[in-house]
Amino acid sequence: MQYRALLSACCLLISPLLAAQPISYSRDVQPIFTQNCVACHACYDAPCQLNLGSAEGATRGANKLPVYNGTRTATQDTTRLFLDAHGSDAWRRKDFFSVLEQQGSQAALMARMLELGRATPLQANAKLPDDLDISINRANQCARPDEFDAFAQKHPQAGMPFAVTGLSEADYQTVQRWLAEGAPVDQQMLQASAAETRQIATWEALLNSPGAREDLVGRWLYEHLFLAHLYFEGGEPGHFFQLVRSRTPTGKPVDPIATRRPNDDPGTEFYYRLAPIQGVIMHKTHITYPLGPKKLARVKELFFASDWQVETVPGYGAQRRANPFETFAAIPPQARYQFMLDNAEYFVRTFIRGPVCRGQIATDVIRDNFWVVFQDPQHDLYMSNAEYRAEATPLLAMPGQFDDIGDLLGLWRSYRDKRNAYEALRMETYADAPAPSWSHIWAGNDNALLSIFRQHDSASVRKGLLGEIPQTLWWMDYPLLERTYYQLVVNFDVYGNVSHQAQTRLYFDLIRNGAEQNFLRLMPAESRQAILDDWYQNSGKLKMWMDYQGIDDESPSALHLDQQDPKRSFVEALLARYADLNARPDPINRCSGAQCHRDGLSPQLQGVEQTLSRLASKPAGGLKVIEQLPETTVLRVELADGQREVYSLLRNRAHSNVAFMLGEELRYQPKLDTLTVSPGVLSSYPNFIFNLKAEQVPEFVAALEQVRDAGSLERVVERWGIRRSHPEFWRYFHDLSAYIRETEPVEAGVLDMNRYQNL
Repeated sequence: MQYRALLSACCLLISPLLAAQPISYSRDVQPIFTQNCVACHACYDAPCQLNLGSAEGATRGANKLPVYNGTRTATQDTTRLFLDAHGSDAWRRKDFFSVLEQQGSQAALMARMLELGRATPLQANAKLPDDLDISINRANQCARPDEFDAFAQKHPQAGMPFAVTGLSEADYQTVQRWLAEGAPVDQQMLQASAAETRQIATWEALLNSPGAREDLVGRWLYEHLFLAHLYFEGGEPGHFFQLVRSRTPTGKPVDPIATRRPNDDPGTEFYYRLAPIQGVIMHKTHITYPLGPKKLARVKELFFASDWQVETVPGYGAQRRANPFETFAAIPPQARYQFMLDNAEYFVRTFIRGPVCRGQIATDVIRDNFWVVFQDPQHDLYMSNAEYRAEATPLLAMPGQFDDIGDLLGLWRSYRDKRNAYEALRMETYADAPAPSWSHIWAGNDNALLSIFRQHDSASVRKGLLGEIPQTLWWMDYPLLERTYYQLVVNFDVYGNVSHQAQTRLYFDLIRNGAEQNFLRLMPAESRQAILDDWYQNSGKLKMWMDYQGIDDESPSALHLDQQDPKRSFVEALLARYADLNARPDPINRCSGAQCHRDGLSPQLQGVEQTLSRLASKPAGGLKVIEQLPETTVLRVELADGQREVYSLLRNRAHSNVAFMLGEELRYQPKLDTLTVSPGVLSSYPNFIFNLKAEQVPEFVAALEQVRDAGSLERVVERWGIRRSHPEFWRYFHDLSAYIRETEPVEAGVLDMNRYQNL
């Protein structure tokens, strides 16, 4: 008893001492930001550019200018964290204002925002007020400290965290104490491990090797990997690296050169360096690429095994950016294409999922779900026919280097005409080549078959063929893959003006059309026009006449397909022939028998997937609930053994065509919408979560089948939904990231909740 009394007395003495200890940003505050803030405050679309994923972002503060602005007439200064400025003083010169500093007798702006949120708590798991705008297109006020009082009076419900369950009492007090103490920040920069450091030195030695050939290859590799989150075999979990151009060589601290684009002139001597990625990893920008001894050997094999030479190393400039086929012409095209094919999922992700975090005007150029296959290098005439390559290369230049608004139409017509001249040349050249057969479709590894899903202003890519048979398929050759990558990734400037963004979008439309037309070559000649007419209905026919090159409806295909439905016949044969490469067989959405679930599951999960399959691949005209569901609904199914499984319900919106930049709603065909039901988290931007027990799945599915309007869906939400106001919202939301970490650990990152809806 005396021992217990003594221990109790010691604890009473220690507790105040602990409470009096200064709060550590890295230990105490950043985890709170990661749990409650970065799901909104990260990437380019962070409200008011306030990025709370790192100490650098927190001290940088906020800015009234949004990064995403599709109507600005002038190019905007870049404000990339860790690159365009360093330290709070430098960011103040770029019009960022502090959210951490006290203003005289006034508390810090963040403290006041948190107080405002605390003063107007949300009703537990209730719908938000209808007049509270939570859309990503809302006009953020970005009040400076001296504007806060007027802001709070006008927007009493706009405190932080915005329109979501607030901080716990302990977390709230921790942050407020830290702010009251002056918000001291201790920087803990991620460092490479010893094993990673050795591999970094090997890669930097390769990339910076002396010689003209080596210089050109290093430049090409940098332009193709600058966006990647690189990781090493044997590296530390959670350690990722970025390839940068630095003023300093290996062995010295990295001093990155901040150019607007990765293919801009660096303006000084530089070295390629691998730098650790700092801050919280966000899933939406986490596009991974593996490095290791095998990859190093592969690079050497592809680029240096043959005895090719460089006469002159090309410089930098608009023409070099516009046409990488000319810039890197000395590098064998087989090496360039095969490097991209080896990790095709990465390259397709870069232009489908990144580098931006919002892009409806860009994503509405693609269908809501489609599949991608690739042309085998041995049958890509750009590889094998030097005369054709020489004639085609000048026609492959891309727009966007000049952003004069007054000359937008002239620029567009010039590049459209070049592209169509290329398509005419391509069609003529391939008409004289052997008819395409199965051997013409690349089958090198499981990157050969990809599925793409669009969720309004974002999109995702998965290995394997997921979902029902899509309306369109793409067959990409090297000129298509490389142009798409350069147009949407290397050359795209998220800070660019309306002319630059319009040119990018319009040319991507031509690329999509080219990939679709290339696929048509696999179809019987006599069926191609009818398939094309289905893809370009109504106003799409006008676009075909205005901007697209005509198709080849005469040259034969060597595939023996059912004349009644050749596209379905092709898909069925593709699934059978490429079964070993199909990373995700999909019996839920393409159930062909009694078993509509994956193999190897417990009886309970078999029943769950069998039941969920009732929602898959049915048009909204029959399954009315589809019209009420958002783009991405996530189901969290709790199992009897205490585990859980996660499923994504993706709404595939149907359109008569996707050929125009504006007026998407005029081409929308809602009765033809469908759902894809797939295990896993298939989007970086969940729109809503349902949580239910496995034994409730039949009742849940039956309830969805009975939904006819918003009111009947609301009853389903009341029972199983996790609203933004749910007391345990963050536990359920972050459990989706935990699921990714358990099933695909390299791909894990914090998801974005900017698009979480008020159902």
